[in-house]
Amino acid sequence: MHELIEIPVADTTAEAYVARPDTTSDKALPGVLLFIDAIGLRPVIAQMADRMASWGYVVLAPNIFYRLGTAQETSPDKPLTEPGAREEFFKEMMPRVGGYTPDLSGPDTDAWLSALAHQPGVAAGKVGVTGYCMGARLATRAAGDHPDVVAAVGGFHGGGLVTDEPDSPHLSLSSARADFVYLHADADPSMPAPAIAALGDSLAANGLRASNEVAQGAPHGYTMADTSMYHEAGAEQHFRELEGLFARTLT
Repeated sequence: MHELIEIPVADTTAEAYVARPDTTSDKALPGVLLFIDAIGLRPVIAQMADRMASWGYVVLAPNIFYRLGTAQETSPDKPLTEPGAREEFFKEMMPRVGGYTPDLSGPDTDAWLSALAHQPGVAAGKVGVTGYCMGARLATRAAGDHPDVVAAVGGFHGGGLVTDEPDSPHLSLSSARADFVYLHADADPSMPAPAIAALGDSLAANGLRASNEVAQGAPHGYTMADTSMYHEAGAEQHFRELEGLFARTLT
């Protein structure tokens, strides 16, 4: 079961996709916040949210680009599976990725978590967060900013998780108390081996239970079935690891 809702945020509203298990039950379910990738809130994200919901969760996936338009307006109007189509779309949308800075994303995350907590059928208590591409950065920051709320974080083909900037996402780990699963793209220039190692060092230094691995042979964007970067083995590995993470932390 699913629906589109509007979340009050930043003097306007943002669309969000909410997925629930198909089976009806009076039992409240843990909540999961899904941070989309840079391509937008679109049907493949809904399909992924539906699959996570089938594990026994209420999943909320907001349109983080609401300042620039609706989900339809900020997503491609066709699959990016043809050669060059993904790259052409990225030329248009990369400025919005860089423009979504922590001073904007932080208050937005507050709103997303509040909206998730107030959804019908969501159990009080801690939630899981998963993020893709730039969403992995947002998920990491969410754990640091909301340590009493976020119990589990999945980050998949994330880029820029470790930088030299004072607001590098990995620095958020110092205040986090969640369990983490990172599954990086293979030979990803946006998250090279030294950055993966530095992320692992930070996880360990902060005493966090974590997996920090590479999906062998999977390129950046490997979970997204509507793009040319889709890698089925990597995508299925991500689903297995995320399901296991949520099972041991949320239920």
